[in-house]
Amino acid sequence: MKHEFTPKGVCAQKIEFALNDGVVNDVKVFGGCQGNGAGIAKLVEGMRAEDVISRLENIRCGARATSCPAQLAKALREAI
Repeated sequence: MKHEFTPKGVCAQKIEFALNDGVVNDVKVFGGCQGNGAGIAKLVEGMRAEDVISRLENIRCGARATSCPAQLAKALREAI
């Protein structure tokens, strides 16, 4: 099932992903650092959502309280 999430507190403007039987696929990050978004998408492809959440949820970006990876974790948590 396709999901769309609007991140807060980061440069990215939108995150889209598919979640099928708890497995993450087709992640797309719009806005922000294009290379970072593409790298995250490749790394989490085919992973279980719970594993992605546990690895990414507390990552910070500089002085910010969150990051694009942490926002993906938040999006996945909401989706499951």
